[in-house]
Amino acid sequence: MEDRAYTVSEITDRIRSLLEESYPVLTIEGEISNFRPSSSGHYYFTMKDSGASIQAVMFKNRIRGLGFEPADGMLVRAIGSLSVYPQRGSYQIICEGLVRAGTGDILAMLEERKRRLAAEGCFDEARKRPIPRFPARVAVITSPTGAAIRDILSVLKRRNSGIRVTILPALVQGAEAAETVARQIGVANRYRLGDVIIVARGGGSIEDMLPFSDEGLVRAIVASELPVISAVGHEVDVSLSDLAADLRAATPSAAAELVAASRDELDRRVGAGVEALEQAIRRRVENVALLLKQFSPDNLEMRFAQIHQPLAQRLDDAMEALLRGLQDTVIEKRHRIELLASTIEASSPMAILERGFSVVTKQGDPRPIASSENLAAGDLVSITFASGTARARAEEIGHEEIRRTT
Repeated sequence: MEDRAYTVSEITDRIRSLLEESYPVLTIEGEISNFRPSSSGHYYFTMKDSGASIQAVMFKNRIRGLGFEPADGMLVRAIGSLSVYPQRGSYQIICEGLVRAGTGDILAMLEERKRRLAAEGCFDEARKRPIPRFPARVAVITSPTGAAIRDILSVLKRRNSGIRVTILPALVQGAEAAETVARQIGVANRYRLGDVIIVARGGGSIEDMLPFSDEGLVRAIVASELPVISAVGHEVDVSLSDLAADLRAATPSAAAELVAASRDELDRRVGAGVEALEQAIRRRVENVALLLKQFSPDNLEMRFAQIHQPLAQRLDDAMEALLRGLQDTVIEKRHRIELLASTIEASSPMAILERGFSVVTKQGDPRPIASSENLAAGDLVSITFASGTARARAEEIGHEEIRRTT
């Protein structure tokens, strides 16, 4: 055993020399994880398989000819050299080139799960519940010591401190995270701990976010009677929980802003509502005043005259027309009566007798004798004149026809 003690820098330099000399150029195949472009234009990420991981960096001058945008879950082959990053004491591959080697196992699994759950309708917009505009209580399911809950409480306090918050502690990373979050969703529903549920955690690698794409957690969100807001990771991170939730928030802070209208906004809305109500009342009062003016004595008299005058005129015209009709009818009937009276009078036997005619009847027979053939010589006859009567005996009967004149 060597008695010499190495400094950290010395041993790190020796390790770096061994790695760089042993692997000047090599190709490594693995799945990209925790991909993060830097502001300077370099790419930093992790390459991993089922048993291990290695840090990787690709500098800006090597990115220009890449031809695709790396992303978490993508299976790639990196060509480069091994090196050691002394400040962290970790080894890494410095990528000179990067080619796609197919779809990563995690992404393939998530895509298959996403298709299956989508076919069941778990992501349908039609089944999603509306988020209450002004919830009085909010149930937050997250780690009680993480940054997510601090961000949420800070936003709620600033915007609307009157909202009651119930924190349901849950693991947000690891094998048991999905089960604990799903169980707390059930608790929030069972005891009605809020008007809306926020499921939250900060950002992380694709592996860190896997619990929020768990099938059991997705089904718990779908089965929740309370609306659920998913605020998992950063805006670029999209989990299956985001797709199943009733609303997705880009960050935990954004979720808090969605459920807590600011006091200024509430004051503005209340003020606008009061002003609108006052205007509506004023308009109604003005309309009622205008209506009441129509019922003043002078206005009523004028309105009555406007209604009555045409009706009275029509009645007068109808009465005059009726009287004229009656008068015309009376005159016509009177004329007809006079004509009939003249006709009757002219046809009266007395009128005929007064013109010098007489009525001859046989003695004892009231029927007038119209022909000499009805008499025989010696018959006694009665002669009726216009004034008085006479009796005579027929001594001679003649049958000559009397010529009629017109």
